Amino acid sequence: MLVVEDHTVPMATIEIACKNGSFTEPPEFNGLSHLYEHLFFKANKHYPNPAAYNNRVNELDIDYNGSTREELVNYYFSLPKENVTAGLQFMNSAIRFPKFKKEDMRQENEIVNAEFQRHESSPFYALKDAVDHHLWGDLYSRKHVIGNHDIILSATPEKMEIIKNKYYHPNNSVLVVAGDVAHETVFKEAENIFGSWPRSKFDPFEQWPVPAFSPLAKTDYFVIESDIAQVPIIMFSWQGPDTRNDVAGTFAADVFSFILNQKASGLSAALVSSGLALEAEVNYYTQKYVGPISFYVIPNPDRLEACLAEMKKQIALWDRADYFTDKQVERAKRLLAIEQVKRNEVMTDYAHTLSFWWASSSIDYYTTYQENLDKVTKADLQAYVQKYIKNKPYCAGMLLNRATSQELKPTRFFQEN
Repeated sequence: MLVVEDHTVPMATIEIACKNGSFTEPPEFNGLSHLYEHLFFKANKHYPNPAAYNNRVNELDIDYNGSTREELVNYYFSLPKENVTAGLQFMNSAIRFPKFKKEDMRQENEIVNAEFQRHESSPFYALKDAVDHHLWGDLYSRKHVIGNHDIILSATPEKMEIIKNKYYHPNNSVLVVAGDVAHETVFKEAENIFGSWPRSKFDPFEQWPVPAFSPLAKTDYFVIESDIAQVPIIMFSWQGPDTRNDVAGTFAADVFSFILNQKASGLSAALVSSGLALEAEVNYYTQKYVGPISFYVIPNPDRLEACLAEMKKQIALWDRADYFTDKQVERAKRLLAIEQVKRNEVMTDYAHTLSFWWASSSIDYYTTYQENLDKVTKADLQAYVQKYIKNKPYCAGMLLNRATSQELKPTRFFQEN
């Protein structure tokens, strides 16, 4: 349990997060962690139907929501500080005693499925989904948070109970209370309310271990056609470091990406300022189980082939000692530290941040984040590129509409050289 005191506003956020999400899902469960998140805010033992649940929400002036990611699912209530004890009791009812009623599931099945369809309406979704299939292979479901249409629509209360019995235990959860509270009081109240919640007799990740993601065997180029794509998009992806095997690499990845995404970077000058691309971005997503690295570009449609050639040229330069200046490295670390402080200003966001790092690394990872960023050197950035990017297998996807594809015939140049 974590309590963060901030007496600026007479409000508090109560959040509970579990180590669950797509990384626990074999194909036959893909999307059900997300469905479970929706059902959390429905019937339970003490509030036997959605109307009773919502009445209590209104009585306590709660603003609630949840989110599902690869390695955690979190649920939170934001409410006036005088309702914190009642909010903890309400959270206890939802986390420990859900009722997966068929009528609730029928409604939420359709809502989650509609959310899936909204994702599909974005042209970028088709490209990202294809890249993920190539990047993760047989373990695609372990990284596919939104899930599978058919699995969501055919979900049963029995499957929800399986998820609950595997992962919804206090030894696989964190409770965060952030805001205008006294920590001694909150710890005592939480002990009184949650203290009878029994630990599981097993570690779920020893009982049902997450399979190891296979390294990419070769570079793979592919073209996706979508009639809703207005401009081409190119995406390169690599398998990057994770917090189990290369913690130092995750800090280097953050600094590296931040430098490249600055408007004054060499990458931006070569691609955007030159007119070859409308947008270019490099990202790394910190995870406990293999964090992906992506290089995302919206090329100038009239200069597509030249843009691709420049992307490859830039990648080849990324480990050069003179690609970054020492000043750029120090500036990136300073600005990343400022971003961290800004994220901590809003207690609801801070609660989300803490639960994310608790699940995908540790609280210590987050509290020592700036200290470890400060240790990153240019040599570390070079080592990161050499270990995970340069001359390493990757997935390369291009999305464009059919008319542009027929005109440009991208397969003649969109290939590994």
